[in-house]
Amino acid sequence: MMRRMISLGAVLGLAGVMAFAQARKTVPVHDPKIIDAAGYQKLLEQYRGKPLVVTFWATWCEPCRDEYPMLNELAKQYAPKGLNVVGVNLDDDGDLILMRRFLARYKPVFPNVRKRKGGEAEFANGVMPGWNGAIRVSFFYARDVRQIGHLLGEGARDTYEAAIRMVISSGTSDAGSK
Repeated sequence: MMRRMISLGAVLGLAGVMAFAQARKTVPVHDPKIIDAAGYQKLLEQYRGKPLVVTFWATWCEPCRDEYPMLNELAKQYAPKGLNVVGVNLDDDGDLILMRRFLARYKPVFPNVRKRKGGEAEFANGVMPGWNGAIRVSFFYARDVRQIGHLLGEGARDTYEAAIRMVISSGTSDAGSK
């Protein structure tokens, strides 16, 4: 009987050590950097010389949640051709737990930032004059950080791929001179 208890204790101890080691390997999801309108412009400048897609999303936006995995796949597929993708999260502070779970679940291959609370009109106008902030939306930028298109509302995979190919090919002949 004593031998069984010692064996059981050893097994439980080993299981605990292994669980602790596994938990340490798990990389926590970090909250996205918070940006305002000026931060968005700085973000674009970081990608000068590179084709860029910026997608706006929120956990409360069902179409955004549906589209996000596809964008993640496209980001993986077109990364070897130079495509960069950035996500801009529009969740409120009260939805941070949902946002963290969403990012942990989908493990995006592209960086995400979060819009600072307030200044919605200024932010939207800084992204695209006349845009009212409605989502689901993605903006496409040439290598010179010039916005060359956007998709507002439902975007099928083939529509995204055509836009991505356009972004990748834009400015390729003069990319080094800018």
